[in-house]
Amino acid sequence: MQTPTKQSTIQSPTLSLLIVKTGQTLASPLKNFPPLFASTVSAGFPSPADDYIERHLDLNELLVKHPAATFFVRVEGQSMINAGIKSGDILIVDRSLNPASGHVVIAVLNGEFLVKKLHKRGDQIWLLPENPKYAPMQITAEANFEIWGVVTSVIHNFQ
Repeated sequence: MQTPTKQSTIQSPTLSLLIVKTGQTLASPLKNFPPLFASTVSAGFPSPADDYIERHLDLNELLVKHPAATFFVRVEGQSMINAGIKSGDILIVDRSLNPASGHVVIAVLNGEFLVKKLHKRGDQIWLLPENPKYAPMQITAEANFEIWGVVTSVIHNFQ
């Protein structure tokens, strides 16, 4: 396994970015991967558990589809809480994917990094928060705007 090839931190008022540009494969902080059990966990009524391990789980294999174009971003702020993205969460961002309406994206708007839901309506582009306390942002022709990547997963701790 290769270690990340580059790491840097970018701060903005709404998003704290810990960027780790990956090489071919991310090095796991665990020497042995945690086991992945073959049985599923019921979110409704309990079911009998199967007592065998299907295989070991490599989170890089599960969450990183394009290692050379994948970055990790730490979120700061509450504008996406109804999408399940809270302050302190880590987003997995794939820069190789084409952003489409409805995707959660990392965007740069007038020099500020943002995480928002992309919405395209005709020639109009909107960045939508997932919290009613925040206003949608319409992207105008005068804006310095770039979609930096598409969020593919979120790592969220319960504690």
